[in-house]
Amino acid sequence: MNIRRFIRFAAVGAVGTLAHYALLLTLVEGFGASPLVGATAGFVLGAVVNYALARLLVFDSDRTHVEALPRFFAVATIGLAWTALLMKLFVDVFGLHYLLAQLATTALLLLWHYAGNAVWTFRHRERPAEE
Repeated sequence: MNIRRFIRFAAVGAVGTLAHYALLLTLVEGFGASPLVGATAGFVLGAVVNYALARLLVFDSDRTHVEALPRFFAVATIGLAWTALLMKLFVDVFGLHYLLAQLATTALLLLWHYAGNAVWTFRHRERPAEE
């Protein structure tokens, strides 16, 4: 694994996660939505942000959007299913506060998203070594 690329991926992910959490909090605290609905909507927003930034700043992809976007959303959809399952488990079974549950879920899914996108979604071009 390319550590610098993983760090860039995590940084890009932090921006997407910020968008995710902002929508989660707005829906749950502002509009009384359930944590599951808030987490799901936030996940979708975060995925859109992450696709755009990861394609440009992390993977330097030469795949067309027609190829990459469906793959990205396939990886994201599997992540969404895991998000819903883990949120249900952490909140309803273990009784964790929804924000703590979301933090744990995000941490667990970071490696899934990186691997899926690095291996399958984007064809990575190696950048020349920085001098």
